Amino acid sequence: MSKFLIAGLGNIGEEYSDTRHNIGFRVLDELAKRESISFHTDRLASVAEYKFKGKIFILIKPSTFMNLSGKAINYWMQAEKIHLENVLILTDDLALPLGTLRLKTKGSDGGHNGLKSIQETLNNTEYSRLRFGIGNEFAKGKQVDFVLGKWTEEEQKVLPPRIDLAIDIIKSFGTIGVSRTMSAYNNK
Repeated sequence: MSKFLIAGLGNIGEEYSDTRHNIGFRVLDELAKRESISFHTDRLASVAEYKFKGKIFILIKPSTFMNLSGKAINYWMQAEKIHLENVLILTDDLALPLGTLRLKTKGSDGGHNGLKSIQETLNNTEYSRLRFGIGNEFAKGKQVDFVLGKWTEEEQKVLPPRIDLAIDIIKSFGTIGVSRTMSAYNNK
């Protein structure tokens, strides 16, 4: 049975819940809720296992804080014997408009500390990432406040259908592969 590692990036702690930077956690929490699966605390992450169409998805929410995400990703890849091509990272992205989803198979960290940590730890930039646009509606010098800020009421209205789409992309990634998934979803 093929295994996939799906890592939602975010920061642990109540002060970070429901912030833009934690959209990776939020997507995985919604998937777990829908499928009636639970996360449990394990080494370097909260972990859940999800089976879908003959595939096993190991869902992780790193407990290392964003700037050490690579440590958790590397540990779980080794522990579950999952190859890099079966890894998908869910992350927030300032460069994309709110709710825009982009699946990519490689690229730079784009200034994102979580992706930077993963690239440094794995010594590789060729891994799949699902970038979830959070917009860039902030004043000069206020990027950190924006990213670590809570979603506004208006933004909250946009999120549910986009989170649904992110979950569909995760399932598609594991069942039909990254190329077909990019073709099917990158313009939705």
